[in-house]
Amino acid sequence: SRIRSTHPTFDAIPHDVPFNLYDPFNFHSKMTDEQKERRLRAEINNGRLAQLGIFGFLCAQTIPGSVPLLAGVVKPYAGEVMAPFPEFM
Repeated sequence: SRIRSTHPTFDAIPHDVPFNLYDPFNFHSKMTDEQKERRLRAEINNGRLAQLGIFGFLCAQTIPGSVPLLAGVVKPYAGEVMAPFPEFM
């Protein structure tokens, strides 16, 4: 079964911006549920693709030759890639 996602409006959170932070120009109000679902699916897939891209750059920096497409694009990195996240080391 599918679980329908909901998006916060951020209206209850005090901020200096005079409009809704999620949908500032109210673009989603005229969309059908099918259009919203299609865009949500596209957004999730874009996020997944971005994660793969970041992982590709990380691999290309730490394992020379692992991503032939990025050869010569990124500089090798010999440091600890997880240093910004000590709780995961």
